[in-house]
Amino acid sequence: MNLWFRLLSIVLGSFVRRRLTFEEQSILLFRVMPHDLDLNVHMNNARYLALMDLGRIDFLLRSGLWGRLRKLGSHVVVGGLLVRFRRPVAPFQAITLTTECVYADEKWVYFSHYMKSADSLVCLTVARTAFIRDGIVLPPHEVIPEEVSSRSAPDWITQWSDLDGSFSGQLA
Repeated sequence: MNLWFRLLSIVLGSFVRRRLTFEEQSILLFRVMPHDLDLNVHMNNARYLALMDLGRIDFLLRSGLWGRLRKLGSHVVVGGLLVRFRRPVAPFQAITLTTECVYADEKWVYFSHYMKSADSLVCLTVARTAFIRDGIVLPPHEVIPEEVSSRSAPDWITQWSDLDGSFSGQLA
């Protein structure tokens, strides 16, 4: 239930917070609450990902992309995640989540998420997302600004794609 309140705060905040370009970052502040904890009394690993969902939602809303997707009858889905947990986050600790759009290819849009507490990196995640309409993937260049599509692919994205191709064969 608490995520609904956080989501409502993000949605309502998008009406009053400054608009973002695709070159900018969404920055959100959270505090780890008791319902965010696991049995080890630190933030649950699933909660990191849920908060990063909120970071993407904030970016999509404030960049105007959410509205464009709605007009197209499309929505965003996550097709893969790379997660690197660095440090545990304790109860009531303040955290800052930074979200940015780093790259887009012919199918995927890549968002990075950096979560920090007291200027220490606690988690780094990259989400590979796609725009879906009627069960079909929309090419990102039809939805997002051209400057994102024209960026050079970081080496790690190429490596991730290669690894994903190898890994997919294991699931057949």
